[in-house]
Formats: sequence, C-alpha cells, structure tokens
Amino acid sequence: MLFNERDLEEFRTRGITPEQAQKQIERFEKGFPDIPAVRPAIASDGIIRLTREKITNYRKFYEENRENQRILKLVPASGAATRMFKALYEALSDGKKEKEKDFSLYLQREGNRAIQELLNRIGRFAFYPRLRKRMEAKGMDPDKPKYARETLEMILKEDGLNYGNLPKGLILFHRYTQGERTAAEEHLAEGAHYASTPDHTVHVHFTVSPEHIDLFQRLMDEKIPLYEKEYGVTYRLDFSLQKPSTDTLAVDMANRPFREKDGTLLFRPGGHGALIENLNDIPADVIFIKNIDNVSPDRLKPVTVKYKKALAGILLTLREKIFRYLHMLDEAQDHSPGLVKEILSFLEQELCVRHPGKIHRMSQEERADYCRIKLNRPLRVCGMVKNEGEPGGGPFWVKNPDGSLGLQIAESSQFNLNNPDQRKIFRSSTHFNPVDLVCSTLDYQGNPFYLPDFRDPDTGFISKKSKNGKDLKALELPGLWNGAMANWNTVFVEVPPETFTPVKTVMDLLRKEHLPEDIS
Repeated sequence: MLFNERDLEEFRTRGITPEQAQKQIERFEKGFPDIPAVRPAIASDGIIRLTREKITNYRKFYEENRENQRILKLVPASGAATRMFKALYEALSDGKKEKEKDFSLYLQREGNRAIQELLNRIGRFAFYPRLRKRMEAKGMDPDKPKYARETLEMILKEDGLNYGNLPKGLILFHRYTQGERTAAEEHLAEGAHYASTPDHTVHVHFTVSPEHIDLFQRLMDEKIPLYEKEYGVTYRLDFSLQKPSTDTLAVDMANRPFREKDGTLLFRPGGHGALIENLNDIPADVIFIKNIDNVSPDRLKPVTVKYKKALAGILLTLREKIFRYLHMLDEAQDHSPGLVKEILSFLEQELCVRHPGKIHRMSQEERADYCRIKLNRPLRVCGMVKNEGEPGGGPFWVKNPDGSLGLQIAESSQFNLNNPDQRKIFRSSTHFNPVDLVCSTLDYQGNPFYLPDFRDPDTGFISKKSKNGKDLKALELPGLWNGAMANWNTVFVEVPPETFTPVKTVMDLLRKEHLPEDIS
C-alpha cells in the first residue's frame, strides 16, 4: 500500500485527498508534455504597441470608469531573500577554508568580483546607515577592508540586519532624504498612484509566508500612518498565506513518496502557481499583480503609473465589450448570424483568438456556444518588455485542445529545447514577461469565476532537490501567470523597460535605477 493511516491523516489535515496525492505520484512517473507553442508572440502579431494617443485615452478611460470598481493591488511576497544573498553565503563558506587573516586575499580572487564591488560600494546601499550603526555598536567599520568578513556576516546574521532570514519585502531597497524604504513600502507608495478608488482607498494584498506575517504586520502598523498622511489615502491591507492544500509531495529517484527520518511524508510548497487559490479568494473587479522585488524609487514611478493605468483602461474597455456581447447572446433567441459573426471578429481582432478550422463546419448554434465559451472567461492584460537578456518566461501563441490558437506566457522549462522546432520557437521570442498584470476575475453577471477551473494541469515542472543528503524530486504546480492562467482571455501590451526594475540579487540594488541620483 502506497499510503498508510498516518499519511491519510496528514492528507486530511492539509486538505488533500488521497486521489490528489496519487495523481502527483503519477505526474512524477509520466512527466509533463511539451507546451504546444506555435510561434512567439511579437509586436503586431500578438503584442500591442500603444501610441501616445492611445495611452492617454486608455488612462483617461480607467480614471473615469473606476468609480464603482473594487480595485486591489496583489503582491506575491512570500519568497525569502536567501537567493538574493547567495554570493555572500558562498564567499563566507569558501572563505572559511582560508586562514582568518587571509580573507581579504581570498576576496581578491578573479571569481569574487561581485563581492569586491559590494564591499567597495557598500555606502551606496539603502541599508548602509542601519548596517553601519549596528557595526559601530560592536566597534567595527563596514568601510574598512579588515572588517570585510564581518560586514558580510552582519548583513546576513541575526545580530546584524538578519537579511539572510527575511523575505525580500522587508529588505531596504531605496534611500530618500527622509529615510529608507523596504520593497513592501514601495508597493504601498506605488499603489497610492494607480490603485486608489475615488474615495482615496488603496487596497493592497500581500501573500506572505507564515513565519514572516508578524514581521510584515509590524512594519505596516508602523509605516502605514506615514504613507496615508503623505499621499492623502486610506490603506486597506490584507495578508494571506499559501494554503497547505497546495503543497506537493516529494518523491525519491524511483518515484516513491519521500519520507523523513521519522517516516512522515515530505511536502514542499507548490510554487507561485499555488497562489491561484489565494487570488480566487479575493473579491475585486480590477486586480493589479506585480512581484515584490519589482519596484522603482519615486523618481522613476511616473512611467510605471502611466502604463499601469493604460493597461487597466484596456482591461475595462475589453471587459465592457465582452459583457455586452454575452448579454446579447443571452437575449438573442435565434443565434443571430450577424451577432455571432461580429463576436468571432472581436475574438480574433481584440482578444487574439485564432479560430479552429472546424469553425466553418459548425452549426449556427454551435458557433454561438463556441463564442460564449471563449468570451466567458477571466481576463488579463499583461505588460511585455523587449527581451534584453533578463531571465523569465515570454509570450507565445499556443494551440488549445479545441484547435484554436491563443496567447500564453511560457517558461523555458515548458519547452523541449532538445527539439529543434521548439528551441527555434523559444529562442525567436522578442519579449519576456515582467509580471505586470491587470486582471478581471468576475463574470458578466457579477459572479466570481472559480479560477482553478481555468488552469492547465499539464504545465508544471519537476526539479531535482536534496534533503538530509538524499536526492529527491519536487513537483511545482502550473505557474501563476503561466499554466494557472492558461485558459484566461489574454492580451499582451508592450511596456517600456523602465517599468521593470527587478532585484534578483543584492548587486541589482547597485543598478542606477535603484540608487538616488546624487550617488548613482
């Protein structure tokens, strides 16, 4: 028997059925199919380029039509900052092999240039004043080379900044004359500019890890009154945790459930795709989604705000048309050929749906049903940035099970790069996904869609990990903006690179867009 009574009790506690667990084991055995990508989405073929006039018009439409909208800014913020400081950990670990007095010589080696730059420019980081204060209290100076090792340790460890144990949202990213801001605070500031309602309420929702929620709450309790005063808004703040029911089983290399030393099953977080469950629980009309580490200082926010409002304007414009067509289909008694023809054209021209060849063989009633299915789905408008070497998924035309083509965001892990055709399609992509979404998750009758119904279960991936010295395989669910939204209506819009300023490593904070102009 694959699972014992103890396992079944664990499933009940987590809200997982034995059938779901069995399907996960089968997924390890079968793997995931390659994504049926047909070609990359490019400008004029799947990606919209906005003129200045259209940007202005869409911004105006959003501003004039948000009065009765429930607007929310969703920020996935559960990721730890450990990977952000990977180079520091490696330097400290490798440096231990050297004699204490030779750590500075170790740092001068060819492979340690990033750490050298970090130490040479330590005073430029937003967290420098706090770091210096804590080091001075211990009789140390972060600007002196002899304290190089201690500087790295004080950045990471609990008696210093403790950044090795904090989430990215609580790391100081930017410095201003009035003080420093964490990434989470920058999202508050940004939200005040485009996610406020006419009564000046800003609803921000962070998804966080259980071990960090108290730290987030403490920071928000301290800072929100300051930002409410500065921006003349009232914040409504929510937090949610990734549900235990979205965790996935790990298996050994023979695809048997991986067990801890005490015999219990090992579960792992299902990746950011699990957040579709969190999104499903949020009642809102317009939802902005942006990653926690993608924020700009105030001097660069205007371009982000401009395009966020334009994307929201496109969303509301399309949603208005979709709702009107669905109501017309409800009212039409004879599946009017003229109406169906008009909807088919709208689907193709504005929602980037390429109809299957069998559309010409369908009856009028079948065509009307096809239109209804294609229209009555969640809607997202996604910013896309020109590919300049940044990692991440990209926009592609993908074949759907019904034979139609539609737009999806896909990661490299979804492609078989050993297949020449798939490799060519992936490498021909001109844009990538910066995670810049505006979403509508309500249907034309005002009811929320059940979002898990619109994901593609065949778009996760399997990775190799280890635990207690033993190899294992981990399963990640379809990504939030990849497979978890695969069956949404999707529109791609080109946005400028200035709207994308991610911080994947601590060294990214030394990029000019993250530094004050006077020290960049």
